[in-house]
Amino acid sequence: MTVWYKLSGLLIAGALGTLSRYGLAGLVQRMTPSTYPWGTFTVNAIGCFFFGFIWTLTAERLIVSSETRLIILTGFLGSFTTLSTFIFETEQFIESSQWLLAGANILGGILTGLMAYILGASLARLL
Repeated sequence: MTVWYKLSGLLIAGALGTLSRYGLAGLVQRMTPSTYPWGTFTVNAIGCFFFGFIWTLTAERLIVSSETRLIILTGFLGSFTTLSTFIFETEQFIESSQWLLAGANILGGILTGLMAYILGASLARLL
């Protein structure tokens, strides 16, 4: 594989991941009456699930090139998940002294992401 394949693949996958994140997070947030960032929470959980699923599937079951794995995991899923937004929203809760929401966002987001990753990896192993 050439450097051009890797770079163009990352560029395209990154753009698609970003657009997917924007669309899904916005859709979920509009569907909830809460000010809690459910869109970010949902995107992070889904992204963690698919990262675990794809990583495990490609490492243990399917033979794909390291470039293809890089494009999928770093390009698409790296731009799809929203850890930076998660951190920003948590900081906004802290800044406005909403400690319970900040704690719920940290613990809930991380634990849900970890559980989703493990579930995705486990499902990939069953295939």
